[in-house]
Amino acid sequence: MNISLKDKVALITGGSKGIGLAVAQAFARSGAAVAIVARGAEALQAAQASLAGEGLHARNYVCDVSNASEINAVFGKVVSDFGRVDILVNNAGTSRAMAFEAATDEIWQADLDLKLFAAIRLSRLAWPGMKERRWGRIINVLNTAAKAPPGASAPTSVSRAAGMALTKVLAHEGGDHNILVNALLVGLIVSDQWVKRHASTAPDVTFDDFTRNLARGVPLGRMGTAEEFANLACFLASDLGSYITGTAINVDGGRSPVV
Repeated sequence: MNISLKDKVALITGGSKGIGLAVAQAFARSGAAVAIVARGAEALQAAQASLAGEGLHARNYVCDVSNASEINAVFGKVVSDFGRVDILVNNAGTSRAMAFEAATDEIWQADLDLKLFAAIRLSRLAWPGMKERRWGRIINVLNTAAKAPPGASAPTSVSRAAGMALTKVLAHEGGDHNILVNALLVGLIVSDQWVKRHASTAPDVTFDDFTRNLARGVPLGRMGTAEEFANLACFLASDLGSYITGTAINVDGGRSPVV
């Protein structure tokens, strides 16, 4: 089965590291023109160099997607450079979680701006062009806590649940225009945040042992890889996924209690 994204333009937020970079790699390998967006210029340049090392072309754009004016500006730059956006991957975010009582208004607002409003604003900008061309894909990267939120998971589980509702709304409205909208819910995936957590909390344990301990409750017995996540994103972005919309798919090795 050959996944082709030839002649498609993809914009990926949080595209400089981890899952976002893996998605950028998978899309570029499948023929897409790729725009990666993130806050850190240095990390973006490293990501672009990594792609170039494989003979893959991408452009990078510095943007804080929690800021509405920066979103408008960067989207305009991407369209100016590439002509359009066919595929939007809303991946920017953090996994900040705490007890409900500890979350201030400022913490709630920052989380919603980064995870929910960024996806709303970028989708709103991409939507008219997708409608006009009668082809579009939006993939919202969420977390399994959106379906099964534990205690002390504020604010992230709430903003992620709202992202799942946004996915369904857009899928209903996009169907007549061949705009397919899906959510991918991250479970335990090896990423930069886990590398940092290992360094700060368990430096005396090997990283393999650290991830093995984390994955004890995963039926597959291990953490997933960013590449495995990207494979599914690539499929959904292609014409092979042409009858899949409005779904929220767990990418978690079976860990979530909710399907």
